[in-house]
Amino acid sequence: MKPIIIIGAGMAAYTLARELRKLDKVTPLLIVTEDEGGSYSKPMLSNAFAQKKSASQLINQNAMQMAEQLQASVLTGIRVNNIDTVAKTLTTSTGVFEYEKLVLAVGAQTIRLNIAGDASDTVLSVNHIADYATFREKLLPDQRASARVVILGAGLIGCEFADDLTAHGHAVTLVDPNALPLAALAPPALSEGLQQALSARGIVLKLGTTATSINHIDGALEVTLANGEIVETDLVLSAVGLRPDVRLAQAAQLNTNRGILVDAHGRTSAEDVYALGDCAEYLLDGEGRTGALPYIAPIMSAARAIAKTLNGEHTAIDLKDAPVIVKTPSYPLALVPPPRHALEGGRWETEHDGARTICRFIDAAGTMVGFGVAPQETKIRQALMAELGAVVA
Repeated sequence: MKPIIIIGAGMAAYTLARELRKLDKVTPLLIVTEDEGGSYSKPMLSNAFAQKKSASQLINQNAMQMAEQLQASVLTGIRVNNIDTVAKTLTTSTGVFEYEKLVLAVGAQTIRLNIAGDASDTVLSVNHIADYATFREKLLPDQRASARVVILGAGLIGCEFADDLTAHGHAVTLVDPNALPLAALAPPALSEGLQQALSARGIVLKLGTTATSINHIDGALEVTLANGEIVETDLVLSAVGLRPDVRLAQAAQLNTNRGILVDAHGRTSAEDVYALGDCAEYLLDGEGRTGALPYIAPIMSAARAIAKTLNGEHTAIDLKDAPVIVKTPSYPLALVPPPRHALEGGRWETEHDGARTICRFIDAAGTMVGFGVAPQETKIRQALMAELGAVVA
């Protein structure tokens, strides 16, 4: 029997493998990855400093343990060079592999900023466990108690890192071109609340500007901002976002947009080839709208559905609304962002309940299609989800 091959060993890949093994313990399963293949929770990367976790402590199981658990072959340190969707083969750095079905779970790439200066190549980003290990090593040389860190990007990951690093004793400056943190995801009232909470935490926010150059100066780094300000720092961390990795897909002539385009069952434009996770661009509704969904809930839903389809039970991916939990302890948020097509003509309505702020997004037809709440907790989150579900129903 030719195997089902999964390219990638992140959360999406291993979740799919687990779901598949619940249904099918016989079909050969091969997981091919360029990294070391350890299983870890990627969301933990942005709040591990306050917990004093090293990279090795974040890994739940290594590649050998995952192979045993999944009754699979896990090949690590292997680069996939080409996919032939007609011959149904992979050409890799160690040879050619045939597949019966193929799943791309190759994740996303960090967006690289074009910044001038002789230290622009020192900018770090954290997208994988190895990136976290490198960042931690550079942040804490010789067990230094604290460091100055400039974070570029005040989106979800940037704000989480800022809160986490500050809790660990580091001095953080957060830089973003928007007027408020988390501007692309949260309603303005909650962005304002987050800004106040981060400032109270000691985080310096430089909003409405960007970094134009980074230079070495006297053993440190000097970040020059577009507004003319200069910030001296020890490290610069870029958290400006991710872009779905479509390189292999494009080389194999699969249909791509921002991500690898898949249908309601997770199938790409090539027969017996699927995609899920951060690399995929999902079909969102019956009107043909698509979107990348870099969150845990879509990964879990896609993995369950694709596993059933691979097992012969064609199952559509159920992309139900699920809250995005922002791990900023100084101001914990839960968000269900409204669909992009609902933004025009819609509005946020804000309610204050004691210290809590609740925002509901009402579309042009007067329907609630999204919400945000802070501080968030399970009970209020569930109540708002029920309210949203009742409206949709």
